[in-house]
Amino acid sequence: MDWKVFLTVFGTVFLAEVGDKTQLATMLFASNEAVSKYTVFLAASLALVVAAGLGVLAGTLLGEVINPKYLHYIAGVGFVLIGLFTLFSAYSAS
Repeated sequence: MDWKVFLTVFGTVFLAEVGDKTQLATMLFASNEAVSKYTVFLAASLALVVAAGLGVLAGTLLGEVINPKYLHYIAGVGFVLIGLFTLFSAYSAS
């Protein structure tokens, strides 16, 4: 196992997930006293595993068709656009 890749992916995904709508929804479900916390944990964990699996599958398929160098550029531009959209939305809402 390539620990550098492992830690990079773990850190990136962990930071992206902390405080996002997925975590907030999970906290909302877990706050219900009538709901099993184990069920919430297992369902949320399975959902994240399946979503990550789809991401790996999509990345694998795209990597076979598009040069990974260009995928990095596309992802970078996408993140910048999302950031700009978020900043614009926050500015126009205030």
